[in-house]
Amino acid sequence: MDKLLAPEVGLIFWTVVTFLCLVWVMKKIAWGPIIEAIEEREGKMRSELEGAQTARGEAEKIRAQLEQQVAGLQTMQREMLAQATKEGEALRAKLKADAEADAQRVREKTMAELSEEKDKLTRELRKEVAGLSVMAAERLMRKTVDDGVQKSVLEGFFHDLESRKAN
Repeated sequence: MDKLLAPEVGLIFWTVVTFLCLVWVMKKIAWGPIIEAIEEREGKMRSELEGAQTARGEAEKIRAQLEQQVAGLQTMQREMLAQATKEGEALRAKLKADAEADAQRVREKTMAELSEEKDKLTRELRKEVAGLSVMAAERLMRKTVDDGVQKSVLEGFFHDLESRKAN
């Protein structure tokens, strides 16, 4: 332990000389290539960082363009939906108007047919009533009326009914 506390001058000299030689050899052989490799790696990292920043900027531009396209598509979708809704409403209104027109035509046709049927039944009923009236009158009078007289009486009776109906 004494030697550790009192070092020898020769040992210190040779240790320093050996250390300096080792530093010189390392500088010539190892530090130059190591520093070169570190600087080269640093340059690559800088260029990769610049490339990444450029790619990020382009990605942001593309994202903005895509957002604009999506917004445009959404606007177009809303417009198309509004147009389809408008066309649907127009078609529904047209179909409703056509259906109402058809219903009105059917109603008018039915009313005309009912009116014709009513008129026909009224005429038949009048003839029947007139015939029964004549028959009752014949029986009351006990005499037969010839066809010409019966026809003129019926026509007068119908004419009276028509004039009463008009009033």
